[in-house]
Amino acid sequence: MTTAQRVVVDPITRIEGHLRIEAETDASGKITHAYSAGTMVRGIEIILRGRDPRDAWAFAQRICGVCTLVHGIASVRSVEDALHRAIPSYSIPHNAELIRNLMIAAQYVHDHVMHFYHLHALDWVDVVSALKADPKATSTLAQSISSYSKSSPGYFADVQKRVKTFVEQGQLGIFANAYWGHPAYKLPPEANLMAVAHYLDALAWQRDVVKLHTIFGGKNPHPNFVVGGVPSAISVQIGASQGKGPNFHGGQGGTALNEVGLQTIQNVIRQMREFVDQVYVPDTLAIAGFYKDWAGRGEGLGNFLSFGDLPSKSFWDTDSYLIPRGVILNRDLSKIHPIDLDADNEIQEFVSHSWYKYSQGDAQGLHPFKGETELNYTGPKPPYEQLNVDQKYSWMKSPRWQGKSMEVGPLARVLMLYATGNAQAKELVGYTLKTLDVPVDALFSTLGRTAARTLESKILADAMQGWYDQLIANIKAGDIRTFNEQYWEPSTWPNHMQGVGLMEAPRGGLSHWIVIDDGKISNYQAVVPSTWNAGPRDTQGQPGAYEAALQDNHVMQDPKQPIEILRTIHSFDPCIACAVHVTDPDGEELVQVKIK
Repeated sequence: MTTAQRVVVDPITRIEGHLRIEAETDASGKITHAYSAGTMVRGIEIILRGRDPRDAWAFAQRICGVCTLVHGIASVRSVEDALHRAIPSYSIPHNAELIRNLMIAAQYVHDHVMHFYHLHALDWVDVVSALKADPKATSTLAQSISSYSKSSPGYFADVQKRVKTFVEQGQLGIFANAYWGHPAYKLPPEANLMAVAHYLDALAWQRDVVKLHTIFGGKNPHPNFVVGGVPSAISVQIGASQGKGPNFHGGQGGTALNEVGLQTIQNVIRQMREFVDQVYVPDTLAIAGFYKDWAGRGEGLGNFLSFGDLPSKSFWDTDSYLIPRGVILNRDLSKIHPIDLDADNEIQEFVSHSWYKYSQGDAQGLHPFKGETELNYTGPKPPYEQLNVDQKYSWMKSPRWQGKSMEVGPLARVLMLYATGNAQAKELVGYTLKTLDVPVDALFSTLGRTAARTLESKILADAMQGWYDQLIANIKAGDIRTFNEQYWEPSTWPNHMQGVGLMEAPRGGLSHWIVIDDGKISNYQAVVPSTWNAGPRDTQGQPGAYEAALQDNHVMQDPKQPIEILRTIHSFDPCIACAVHVTDPDGEELVQVKIK
């Protein structure tokens, strides 16, 4: 028996430290109330005012160094949408849509694998326990669940030796920050060793798969984009790499997307699919089998939103999206609610518990086209022990749809695919539920959210091959267009335009809202996935998705080792890099940057 208290976890992410969770527990250790606080502020919207809309993507993409392309694409789409609204004939070349789909899907698969092994698996996998494993038994286990080529006893013995060296030298390094030995860890030593080995393999795998972004976008992270398409000129001189000498650069098509680059992309897609099929999916199911009790906790809201993405035709043809657009309310998968992007009372942001100030009062919600970003910190002076959660307590706003809190992300998307009858999604979900022997309600949980991320990776990795084949077919048919130069110059634009760039980022629905006056940005608002999920309570006191999830059936065994909180929050793949400020360890500001 423990006493009622408030447990503080800050930072809570393994990727960057801008998220703080405070959870109130009763005498039994059950979480009764939870509060999610973004502890640093994003100012990109302010920086973008008055700038050329065609340059916005380069600034907006720096919102995050983890989602290396999503903000760039959302920003480019916002300008394109403004043009399309003003000039309906404006369109994006089909090849550009295919290349964007390939880049987005590659980001998903890369991000989801990295999250599972490097940011979330350590909540379920006890690295130190792997030292007790029998490498031969580990090989037998691994070979029983997949055909992965590395699953030999010698391979696992080598990994175990590496981990042992880390432990004996007191240099756990990347494995240092965890609660090893906590009774909540349930995997046998062999499963732990298998997962640790795949953790290390994923580090090497990700170095290869990012080549797709560098070929299409010139670099990674933060590949290049352009309003009107993609900056990926396609070489018509296939094989134009004849020549000699150190100064030969491959002829006219040497710096364009050519046969060599396209073959590399095919190889990357193959590598992605093999790792997902042979490692990621089997590991998820194997680990989940030991934690089926987590299929009954950690959901909370029951409301899910997806903007939809990955068009087979045009961004403005929502019927051609692989991932559908819509809202699910109260777990009811029989009805999909439409989203009206322009209605003032649908998508709104509230700041009742956020360190911002609205000109007409903080109790109202503002549609992003009319959004305001005026910083107004009223919280305690750092360092502090607890936040005053009755007042403002976060640098994140509180997005709402028709006044309701929403969860966005892989679970929302897989539920949307499942509810709309996507054949592959229904097959994968059905197989997963049968394998784990859990009911459909298990989807609405911490475990369901983690599994949905894996199943989504399988769906998207498979879809990549189809988009690649279509791109090759277009090129062979003579279609090499990747950019629409029409209306490139702001002098051809109406004096006033506005648009929204939507996409489904790995962490959920992302939207960039732009207002353009006289060729310059007059207002810009980015409503990001982690704001939907990690935002604080609103004017009505409704919790955000993180807060509601922690209030759903969590009992902590040891408040000093809050692994229960980590498991559920990490299941959302939190990344609050969208809110960045610079302070020293005592909370004092180090630098101010004035943009003229």
